[in-house]
Amino acid sequence: MLTEGENARLIAGRYRLDAKLGRGGMGVVWRATDQLLGRRVAVKEMVLDPALSLDEARLQRERTLREARAAAQVKHPHIIVVHDVVEDGERPYIVMELVEGGSLADRLSRTGPVDLAEAAGIGIALLGALRTAHAAGVLHRDIKPANVLLEAPGGRAVLTDFGIAQVSGATTLTATGAFVGSPEYTAPERMSAQSPAGPESDLWSLGALLCAAVSGASPFRRDSLGGVLHAVVYDEIRPPAACGPLLPVVRGLLERDPAARLDADRAQDMLRALAPSAADYTPTRRCVPGVSDARTTPAPAREPAPEPAPRPAAQTAPVTAQPAGAPARRRPGAALIAGLLVAAIAGAGVSAAALLMNEDDPADRTGRPAATSGAAGAPASPPGAQVSAPAPVPSAPGRRTGGPSDDKAAPAGYGVVQDPAGFALAVPDGFTRTTDGPRVFYMSPDESFRIGIKISAPESGGPLAVHQRSHAKGPTNNPGYRDAEVAVSTHNGHEAALWLFTWNGFSTAEGPRHTRDLCWEEGGRLYDVWVSAPVGRAAEARSYFDTAVRTFTSAGG
Repeated sequence: MLTEGENARLIAGRYRLDAKLGRGGMGVVWRATDQLLGRRVAVKEMVLDPALSLDEARLQRERTLREARAAAQVKHPHIIVVHDVVEDGERPYIVMELVEGGSLADRLSRTGPVDLAEAAGIGIALLGALRTAHAAGVLHRDIKPANVLLEAPGGRAVLTDFGIAQVSGATTLTATGAFVGSPEYTAPERMSAQSPAGPESDLWSLGALLCAAVSGASPFRRDSLGGVLHAVVYDEIRPPAACGPLLPVVRGLLERDPAARLDADRAQDMLRALAPSAADYTPTRRCVPGVSDARTTPAPAREPAPEPAPRPAAQTAPVTAQPAGAPARRRPGAALIAGLLVAAIAGAGVSAAALLMNEDDPADRTGRPAATSGAAGAPASPPGAQVSAPAPVPSAPGRRTGGPSDDKAAPAGYGVVQDPAGFALAVPDGFTRTTDGPRVFYMSPDESFRIGIKISAPESGGPLAVHQRSHAKGPTNNPGYRDAEVAVSTHNGHEAALWLFTWNGFSTAEGPRHTRDLCWEEGGRLYDVWVSAPVGRAAEARSYFDTAVRTFTSAGG
C-alpha cells in the first residue's frame, strides 16, 4: 500500500491516488485527493483484463459509465455521491465521495452480527435509498453487505456499487438471459428470467441482507453454488431466529411471489414501528436451539414421548393441493439443478431456473405415516391409545365459505369447518378429520399433510415458554429432530410463539418432514395450530398453515 502522498499516481491531471482501499470484482478503489478542490475523494479504477477482446473491453468501459450515470441520477443521503468520471491511459475511473468506514461485510467479518436496533436503522436507511432510486427508474440489482458502507463515526449506511444497475430506458449491457449479481442475495424471479424483474427484486435482496446483518450469513448460504440456487428458488425459507421482532418485515421481504412481497413504503413503516422493540430486545428473549429462556420456570413437556401406533388410512375424494389460481411449487429434478448451476457459472442464461418452479415432482409421496403427528408433529399415540378413525370433513351444515369481505373466509379450494371441539377454521377440500386425545387433525387423503389443533389451559411462562419446553423434548418426540428455532411472534394482538423444525418422519416411506407451529393465548385459553408436511412440499404446507391461522376462530371468538 502506498504511503499517502508518496509516489502517488496522478490521473487526469487532477486526482492523486494516495492509498488502496480495496479491490472488487470490477476494479480497485483508492483513497484519493482532488487537487483542484482540495478535498478527499474515493476513486474507483476499472481494471481491464488484457485477455479481453476489443468488444469485451468496450463493454467494461460502458459498464463503468453506466454505473456512474445510475448513481448520479439518484440524490439521497444513503446513496453514494458520484463527482466525476474520467479516463486516463484509456482506463476509466469513477470519482466518488469518500465514506470513512468499511462495508457491512467487513463489519460482519470483523466483529460479527449487528444488534437489532442497528439492523433496523440500516434497513430504514436502505429502504429510503431504494425508494428514491426506484422512483428514478434505477434498479440496483446487487444489494449485499459488501455494497453497503457504514460511515464512522455515526454509522450512516451508504448504498454503493451500481456496477450492474439497470436504468429505465437504457440499453442492457449483458447478453439476453445472462445472470449478473450475487446468488445468495438475488431474488428468485431474477434467476428464473421469465419476465423483467422490477423493484421488488431489490427488496428481496434487502430482506436477505437484514438476515445476514443480524445472524452473520444469508439464509440462502450453502456449500455450493447449486445449493444456493436451489435454496433461493425452491427450499423453504427460514429466516434466522436472531431476527426477533424484525421477523415480520424479513418474512414480508422474502416472499417468493413479487406481487405478495412488501413494498418499500410498507416495509419502512413497519421497521420504524418495530425499531423501539428492536432496541429493547435482549438475548434473554431470543430462543436459540438448546438454550432456554432464563425467565421461565422449567415444566414438563406438554406431550409424552410415546411410540407411534398404527392407524387406518383415510379414504376420501382427491384433495385440492393449492388455492385456485396459485402456482404449484414442485420439486425440481437433479438434472435441472445441475443445468441451472452450469448456466450460472457460464453467466449465460440461467433462465433454466424457471423450470425449477414447474418441473413435475418425481418423488413417491404415497407412504402413509405410522401415526398421526402430535403437537407440532410429535408422535401422537402411546401404545394402547384410542385413536379415532378418520371421518370425512362434513359438507353441510358444518362447512361454509365466507364472502370476500370476511377476513375468516375460506379461499377457493377450502371450506370453513365448525369443529365439535369448539373452534372453526378453513381446511382444503378433501381433508379428513381425526382425533387423538385433546388433539384434532385434518389430513390430506394420503396423510402427507397434517393440520393439527389443540386447545388447553394456559401454561406457566406463556406461549414462548411452552414452545421452548417442547423444543427441549424435540429430539425425544421427533426422530431426527434438527434445524429448530423458536421465535417470539404475535397473533390477533396477543403474545405468541412460532416453532419451526425438521425431522425424519415416522418411517422411511414417509421421509423427512418440516413442521410449522404457532402457539398463543387468548381469552384464557392456550391455542396451538400446526402443519406437518414433507420437506419437499413446503410451499403447499405454508399455504395451508397461513390459511388455518388466519381463519381460526374459537367458540368464544
